[in-house]
Amino acid sequence: MTDPIALAAALPAAGWATHTLWLARRLRIARTDPLTGLSTRDPFTSRALRTTARRPLSVLLLDVDRFKHVNDTFGHAAGDAVLAAIGRRLQQWSSEHGGFAGRLGGDEFAAAVDLDDSATTALDDLVHRLQQSVDIDEPAPLSPRVSIGFCRPADRPGLPFDVRLRAADEAMYAAKSLGTRWRYATLQPTHATTAGRRAGRRGTHTTH
Repeated sequence: MTDPIALAAALPAAGWATHTLWLARRLRIARTDPLTGLSTRDPFTSRALRTTARRPLSVLLLDVDRFKHVNDTFGHAAGDAVLAAIGRRLQQWSSEHGGFAGRLGGDEFAAAVDLDDSATTALDDLVHRLQQSVDIDEPAPLSPRVSIGFCRPADRPGLPFDVRLRAADEAMYAAKSLGTRWRYATLQPTHATTAGRRAGRRGTHTTH
């Protein structure tokens, strides 16, 4: 026979266990982008701050060129397919280079990776992967285009992750405005205004 006192004592414990599991699941959902499976902005940033404080990782920031055109022309399902594919490809590439990636929001992604001298070859490889065709509900697949900004530790020596992320942002918009595939940050910090950054992102070193 079941002891009613023991049963009564077990019920609150079971309830708390269920509640704890529910909270943990909600937290995982909040920290993970459901479309790409990548970390969202805040957990990615927190992890990057912790990791780059211990070892000098390079910082990458990218977005999809003319993404609004993709949504307007082919529909939001096609746009989601593009973002999901880019997320998977970026995460795979980041893992291969000792790092991790996140989706900052919209069509903007970031990564922290262990690259420096070999960055040119690795970035060319990343561009090639990201711009591979994506199957959508159309007769022909869609080949996305991306712009990438890259900041190596030597580009902002001794400065924290958030400064290097801003430098990568500067380089990304310079690449976009000049029609290049990617750009490095400069060796010196820049102080351009937001308007100046989006007009040309001055103070970046040209690559491809």
